[in-house]
This record gives sequence, C-alpha cells and structure tokens, in this order.
Amino acid sequence: MAGNFGELVLVLGDLHIPQRASLIPEKFKRMLVPNKMQHVLCTGNIGSRQQYEELRNLAPNVHITAGDYEFNAPTFTSTANSDPSEATGSGSGNGPTSTPSAFPESKVITVGEFRIGLLHGHQIVPAADHSVLDMQRRLMDVDILIHEHNC
Repeated sequence: MAGNFGELVLVLGDLHIPQRASLIPEKFKRMLVPNKMQHVLCTGNIGSRQQYEELRNLAPNVHITAGDYEFNAPTFTSTANSDPSEATGSGSGNGPTSTPSAFPESKVITVGEFRIGLLHGHQIVPAADHSVLDMQRRLMDVDILIHEHNC
C-alpha cells in the first residue's frame, strides 16, 4: 500500500518503442521508479522485448493486453489469470508479428475494491463509441474500462 492513498497504478500503452519513438522521455522516465507503484496496466503496442522487460521491473503486478501492432512477444500459458510476468521467452522482440500476440486480447484485474477491464481498443467498432464501450464494460463486468484508440 502507498500510504493512505491505496495502491498506485501506472496506466500506459502504445509505447511503440523503438518503432515510433526512440525512448521514453527522460522527464517521465525519472518518475518510473521500480516498486514505487504496485501495478502496471498496459494497453499494448509495447514495441520491443526491452520495453517489455522494463515494464516487468517496475511493479510486482504487471498486466499487458495485445495491441494491434505488437512485437513478437514472449509466450505464456494462457489462463484466466495469466500474467505477463509468467512469460517464457520465445519472442525475439524485433518487430511486429503477423501471428497472434502472446498477450491476451483483454484482461480483468482487481485493484482494491475495483474490477478493472483492460484492452487495447482496436476491437471496438466504431472506435471510441461510448455505447459500444459501455457494452464492453458490462460484458467484462468491470467498474472501470481502460482502453486506447480514443479517436
């Protein structure tokens, strides 16, 4: 626990490092202190095995869903509670893959009293449609839905 504020959660996605950005900006990276937060929730499109490993080192609970442009991610046993930290390395991390991502399409995580749904958002058609997002939230039976592709 982080003081009286509950658990700290870092939410991020669409890093695309090194494909679209060379690195996380230094101002932001200084705040990414290992074990400062208890959870990392990532909506996918990490970009490389190196970024994947950096996320895994930030918090004891790291949850990642598949993006629409994913690197050749490490594989892990697919179960309802699969965690990327259980990954075993078959991915090369050298660019996108045409094969399905090893990360799940969606995931439900409980933080404190909240059920949080996590997905990239490329599955939502039309993109960012509030009624479709609300339906997805209800289907996942979550209090909070985190997604990308807002435009």
